[in-house]
Amino acid sequence: MNQPGKKYNLLDDIEWKIKNSKLYEQAVTHTSYAHEKGLNNFHNERLEFLGDAVLELIISDYLFYTYPDTPEGKLTKLRADLVCEASLARLAFELNLGKYIRLGKGEVVGGGVTRPSLLADGVEALIGALYLENGLEECQNYVLELYKPVFRDLQEGVLCRDFKTLLQEFVQARFAVTPVYQIIDESGPDHDKVFEAEVLMAKKPVGKGRGRSKKEAEQAAAKEAWNKLTP
Repeated sequence: MNQPGKKYNLLDDIEWKIKNSKLYEQAVTHTSYAHEKGLNNFHNERLEFLGDAVLELIISDYLFYTYPDTPEGKLTKLRADLVCEASLARLAFELNLGKYIRLGKGEVVGGGVTRPSLLADGVEALIGALYLENGLEECQNYVLELYKPVFRDLQEGVLCRDFKTLLQEFVQARFAVTPVYQIIDESGPDHDKVFEAEVLMAKKPVGKGRGRSKKEAEQAAAKEAWNKLTP
């Protein structure tokens, strides 16, 4: 983390123009670090609260104008998928946010820098900081740019179903290994087969899943592993 007053590297990396680096320093400061260092309220919980509301508005606006013929119930479901922990954690991994977030020693030992819920909160806090400094319109531009890969998955119908990618990013960041998949069973006639896949981490099974294709079975196995490893 940069010292106060110096340009904040994460924002520099993703080309966000900022003036108040202290605000973004707060956005990546977890309560555990603030309490440990005696920083009182200099942590990201309030910014997370604000960023959550701003993000929901931005995504609601995007969906309203991008899908003009979609009913309210479907829009609500799409919005939930776009702002869910898995989507936010994916953005955090792409930003390498774990490298910059400030945690107390206990959180570091517990693997907090790769915990999806903590990283998702950090993304929301950054959005809160963006809103405070730049206002809604410019904040919206930054957020929509950040969300481009997620919107692409939405259009391709794979949003929140690509658990293989999520799982790979998570286990590589936390355990420095790559998950391996294998088909362990298949049943049924050729025109109606059901496959069962298993995902292994360091040669140990961490999830199983079934599907009508090998890819679908692997996704199901990755989802089970993701749910087990990211409580």
